[in-house]
Amino acid sequence: MTDAMTDGRTDGRADGRADEGGVPDTEVWVTGLGATTPLGGDVATTWAAMLAGENGVGVLDDDWAAGLPVRLAARLRVDPATALARTEARRLDRCEQAALVAAREAWADAARPEADPERVAVVIGTGVGGVLSLLGQDDILERSGPRKVSPHTVPMLMANGPAAWVSIDLGALGGAHTPVSACASGAEAVAMGLDLIRLGRADVVVAGGAEACLHGLPLAGFARMMALSTANDDPAGASRPFDAARDGFVLGEGAAVLVLERAEFARSRGARAHGALVGAGVTSSGRHITASDTTGQVRAIRTALRSGGLSPRDVGLVHAHATSTPQGDVAEADAVAEAVGRHPAVTATKSMTGHLLGASGALGAMATVLALRDGTVPATRNLDTLDPAIDLDVVSGGPRRGAWTAGVANSFGFGGHNVSLAFTAT
Repeated sequence: MTDAMTDGRTDGRADGRADEGGVPDTEVWVTGLGATTPLGGDVATTWAAMLAGENGVGVLDDDWAAGLPVRLAARLRVDPATALARTEARRLDRCEQAALVAAREAWADAARPEADPERVAVVIGTGVGGVLSLLGQDDILERSGPRKVSPHTVPMLMANGPAAWVSIDLGALGGAHTPVSACASGAEAVAMGLDLIRLGRADVVVAGGAEACLHGLPLAGFARMMALSTANDDPAGASRPFDAARDGFVLGEGAAVLVLERAEFARSRGARAHGALVGAGVTSSGRHITASDTTGQVRAIRTALRSGGLSPRDVGLVHAHATSTPQGDVAEADAVAEAVGRHPAVTATKSMTGHLLGASGALGAMATVLALRDGTVPATRNLDTLDPAIDLDVVSGGPRRGAWTAGVANSFGFGGHNVSLAFTAT
């Protein structure tokens, strides 16, 4: 990547687009990280728990969950409302609360870039948005009538609420965007952030995902699809990606946010980088509303590598989407083997956090950046017997040390959404 500047906003070409070799020459750094997850209320706690192989899954003991066939969930370890002012928390859906907490941590971690507000954008994806507020206020309407419905209902249920509140909080005027692409939403937000910088539309992008939908209706719906693990008597062992005994995913909640910066801008202010985002691939399968599609996933991974100027042999680690479903894990394993090969160290952190839906891709991106930065890949929890159909080097038993220069984070969602992100160490 060149450091040359042509117009004060992009490196190399004035428009930040691809050079003759097909690789965009605008370097993008990850300068800030923020998260609140079932493993911890911040990045440091979450990362330490991942490396320790801790469990974030428990059994729901709420009255509303008593009659559900599946009572497993990965709740946030720290209530995000406790990190906000009481008046602030009351007007936000839990999904919005989590996004704001993660974004504030990421912004502080990036040393609060002093950029032109019109050159700062926000992209926060979500799978379902403020469903807790929607269903909760509907209960109030049915029970007590319209006069008891909160005046904050609409801003709380809007899918664009997390992005909007983060942009307001940071004073970002360069756009507030909300990809809604099921479980690929958070990763697509990061990919969109890369595009905004490379197209010269922003110097700084706050990108990530947020989700909070632990409620009887989503749980019942996923259970009816036979998508959830039914190991109610073994919550710690329920989420087991790539294991021969896996029987479905565990629904989780949380948020993860990355601060992306045009590298030349970051250098000019003396910022340090956790890593670099060098490529992204976004494809659609166009085949089935819920089934995984290896072909579409292969195209996403290859596009990410090509746009980052990487070859398959450059990739030392892969953060797999790997939700712990019987069909989905095999489809992804085949895609990784075809697009990258069988040599990378593969990890699946949903074994610890459960599946955070729209936030999962951003959390996977964060874990990939940290693994490259620290030279340590978390082990996949609960991998007792690798499924014979999965021919990959899946890390298990304990974290693995290494000196990897590049990694890929995959994220796939219902509707045929496929996103792959390529990162390098700096």
